[in-house]
Amino acid sequence: MKKEKREIKYYEAVGRRKEATARVRFYIVTNEKGKVNLKDLEIGKGEIYINSQPFEKIFPHKDQQLRILYPLSITNQKERFAISILVKGGGKESQLGAIVHGISRALVLVDGSFREILRKNGLLTRDPREKERRKVGTGGKARRKKQSPKR
Repeated sequence: MKKEKREIKYYEAVGRRKEATARVRFYIVTNEKGKVNLKDLEIGKGEIYINSQPFEKIFPHKDQQLRILYPLSITNQKERFAISILVKGGGKESQLGAIVHGISRALVLVDGSFREILRKNGLLTRDPREKERRKVGTGGKARRKKQSPKR
């Protein structure tokens, strides 16, 4: 019995924000079912899965869902791809920012003409703000100074 080689075409990009990193994959659906079979899940066109779960389960609030869909809606690409996202580190808001950044970068890989639209809306700019490192001699915080004795 010959083993069939699985060839799944996708575009991949990485988005980052603070400590969070998101790996975004846009799968091109070629079969007649309109779904992509990955190891443990099946993703259909227009569906977004984050860490093997539907994105509505990870981000239940409507405003968070709209932020994830914003780069896809301004480029009219909502129903074109099956999207799989692996996100690690940071908090929920940082992960959300990393996902939006990753989706925007993947869209540029799909079609370079999207760069201008996404750049105008500030979606391709990585937010450089990170946690400040703790300095030696401070009392546990980054900018705190030790209290000086009065007498």
